[in-house]
Amino acid sequence: MKSISSIIGASLLALAIATSPALAHPPIAAEQAAASFEQDRADILAMAGNFRVRFDMQETTRWDATYTPLEPKVSGGNEVVRVIEDTGRKIVLQHMLVAEHEGQTFVIKHWRQDWEYEPARVLVYADRNQWEWEEVPERMRTGRWSQTVWQVDDSPRYGGWGQFESQAGVRRWRSNWTWRPLARRDATRNPVYDRYHAINRHQTTPEGWVHWQDNTKMALRGGEVVPIVQEYVLNTYTRFDDYNVQAADDYWAATNGYWAAIRAQWEAVAERNGGIGIEEEAETGTIISGRLLELADEIQAGTTTQADAITEAVRLIDSNTRPL
Repeated sequence: MKSISSIIGASLLALAIATSPALAHPPIAAEQAAASFEQDRADILAMAGNFRVRFDMQETTRWDATYTPLEPKVSGGNEVVRVIEDTGRKIVLQHMLVAEHEGQTFVIKHWRQDWEYEPARVLVYADRNQWEWEEVPERMRTGRWSQTVWQVDDSPRYGGWGQFESQAGVRRWRSNWTWRPLARRDATRNPVYDRYHAINRHQTTPEGWVHWQDNTKMALRGGEVVPIVQEYVLNTYTRFDDYNVQAADDYWAATNGYWAAIRAQWEAVAERNGGIGIEEEAETGTIISGRLLELADEIQAGTTTQADAITEAVRLIDSNTRPL
């Protein structure tokens, strides 16, 4: 299967590079990078905590005259974000949704974001069911951070790199242009588009932080990737403790060893295969996502051991991934 870069051709790639917000900036001087490093870390670490989240999604400008944009959609929930690794130059944040239904509390392991300082490469979405290593231009590494986003089963979703900057008194991190697979909310509708070309922004606020996405929804037509509609997604995280936060911490205490092994196995596969190739389906993400999450629930319920769960999970990952 050809990667996106092969399909869209050198001209579109050149355009993406030329218009990338990160590449449009000059290289960062070492002195400037050193001066902002601790503030960068503080901004990333500020995304940890207990939050009420508002998800605001709007398809706005249509690029295909035959397409009818979706009605705006607003939803929300309660989300716990925990720092699960901090080595100084790498920070890992795990998100967990906490929901109530008929008097019961449910914890749903959500997305994960890894931040790495001055990375040499990033694991990026390359095409359907395929993620590849992409080198960060050497002259653009100093002072910059990559963000890699992982799905609920710790398989990859997208990766990008960029810098913290201040404009009009607001400090934010802004990514380069990145390719992304469809989110479940779109994939389950079987839309005409099948991927996003996007810019990602994260910025702290007095009440918490916001995650803003500028998504161009794209479709493969006649061997060419074309734009269908523009979407703006604003996820607002407001600090909030009035829900069962302990349920998320209990889940993580029971399952963090299992998930550490899962993360390590995905990383091993990416190194061995030059990336990650695995089939996805609209309802669940990867075809093994449901079972990987079930195994974590079984560990917490005491119906299986961590060792047995890890053995099964590693087998599932190895048998369902392929070399690129």
